Amino acid sequence: MHWYKNHGVHSVIVGDDNYGEGSSREYAAMESRYRNVSVVLAKDLVRIHARNRKNHGILALTLVHPADYDKIREKDRISVLDLKDLAPGRHVTIELTHEDGSKERFVAQHSYNEKQLTWFRAGSALNAVTKG
Repeated sequence: MHWYKNHGVHSVIVGDDNYGEGSSREYAAMESRYRNVSVVLAKDLVRIHARNRKNHGILALTLVHPADYDKIREKDRISVLDLKDLAPGRHVTIELTHEDGSKERFVAQHSYNEKQLTWFRAGSALNAVTKG
């Protein structure tokens, strides 16, 4: 994780069921933001944890089809497509580039409203408020 931060590379956290359970406090989201985590992708997210991710400008996504979780491999490069078209109720496409160069795609969803998307684009709710 330090390498990513030190080289300005954004990263993705991949979680299973009930991601964020037991770590819903704000510190978990703050640490992720500090480490250049831009996206959390999980089968499902604990509500308070997802809210804290939103506050800190991290895109919290859940899989539309939970079985897609099994497509993700440890050394995959994960790209979130459609970010320029990100809008309330609109899905995004996740593209996996596997170590062998092959690619797979699937769909993920978010629960952001327009104000929360402004926070994501600004890097956090605090950044959005201070820019506004």
